[in-house]
Amino acid sequence: MSKILTVRELTDALKKTLEGAFPFVWVRGQVSNLSRPASGHMYFSLKDADAVLNCVWFKGNQRGDERFDPLTGEVFEDGPRPSLARTMQNGTEIMCAGRLNVYPPRGSYQLVVELAQDVGLGKLFMEFEELKKKLSAKGFFDSMRKRKLPYHPEKVAVITAPSGAAIQDFLRISGSRGWGAQIKIYPALVQGDLAAGELAAQMDRVNADGWADVIVLIRGGGSIEDLWAFNDETLAENIFGSRIPVIAGVGHEVDTTIADMTADVRAATPSHAAQLLWPERSMLVQSLDELEIRLAQRIEQQLGGKEHSLNTLERGLGWLSPVQRLNRIDEQFMGLTERLDRALTLKFEQAERTVQYGEERIRRAFGEEAITYQLQKIHSLENRVQWAGETLLAAAERKLDRASIMLESLDPAKPLERGYSLVQKADGSFVRSVEDVAQGEHLNVMVADGSVGVQVETVEKGSEV
Repeated sequence: MSKILTVRELTDALKKTLEGAFPFVWVRGQVSNLSRPASGHMYFSLKDADAVLNCVWFKGNQRGDERFDPLTGEVFEDGPRPSLARTMQNGTEIMCAGRLNVYPPRGSYQLVVELAQDVGLGKLFMEFEELKKKLSAKGFFDSMRKRKLPYHPEKVAVITAPSGAAIQDFLRISGSRGWGAQIKIYPALVQGDLAAGELAAQMDRVNADGWADVIVLIRGGGSIEDLWAFNDETLAENIFGSRIPVIAGVGHEVDTTIADMTADVRAATPSHAAQLLWPERSMLVQSLDELEIRLAQRIEQQLGGKEHSLNTLERGLGWLSPVQRLNRIDEQFMGLTERLDRALTLKFEQAERTVQYGEERIRRAFGEEAITYQLQKIHSLENRVQWAGETLLAAAERKLDRASIMLESLDPAKPLERGYSLVQKADGSFVRSVEDVAQGEHLNVMVADGSVGVQVETVEKGSEV
């Protein structure tokens, strides 16, 4: 279940959302319910055929008699004129600029007016709206056709006044971001009757040069008249037709020009344009450190895995190696030889003890002749024992010779001495059939005194032998 809000919590949430979404807005409508209390503040409503908007114009934002148009900067040649705060009446159609505000005690929202202008005097604004509608119908502001900025552009063309504060802010921010780029300034007026033509010409020049990765169009803040050059139709057409992506940062965040809306990307300020082009250098360093750590970990994992696989293969190869097999046979042979030696030694020792025991018994039981007779028998037995021992040794020697011959036949190098050879492929495996090789393959032929590298020219399968 969702949280149950208090009235104040809901109102505060709406206030935060509404005021954040509309920090500055222009509204056009007809004045009604006008009230001028003693405080000097003005309370009224703006309405049209379908809706009503409550407004408050605080005394501190109101002006006295005006010597120039606050919207266009036009100086009144016929002298000061009374401000709209004094002349405004119910039924007057006006344009108001300000911010939306939620008033919690009444649970309503209202427009806090900072500037008000009679519609009849908003000539520049009307021209702006007409041009905006015209270009919008042509697709100049269509988000689908706008391009993304290149990541970390290395060549940046900046169209602006070379001595203005905008370029200084842009260069200052650029110096602390990214890992370096070339910035080329294309100088142009940014205010006055000639400004729009110069801006459009420099836009064409940048495209003709074909040098830049991105075009930056910037200017500092000012009145609508100061920024009017950026509401030029020709400039908008050049931006729209640019082959190079364009980012525009004209005026302050609340200022919006035709150039801003036509550009591929709109920056709130010149400084913001630099922030959009390059990431913070500290973030790049941090990302590089993280990549280095991940690379080291990955290399360590790869090497550990390869080492484990190598050890496994080495153990397996060692078990299958002919040398290891010969060593095992040799160990078995040595064991058998030792057992034979021990058996023979034990046999002779037993025989010797038997002879000695018999001699003693003969001496005790018989005389000299019997002893002589028994000695003869003993000598005969000795000869038989000696013969049996020699026969046993001869048999053991023959068995040893047969084992040596078998052991020597298992030596992989012996066939090489008789003219045979071993053929290895590039991966170390031995060739046992013509199906193991392909034409053009490089082989290593092992002979008795070395090896020879060869290349297969033909592969022919003969009859089985």
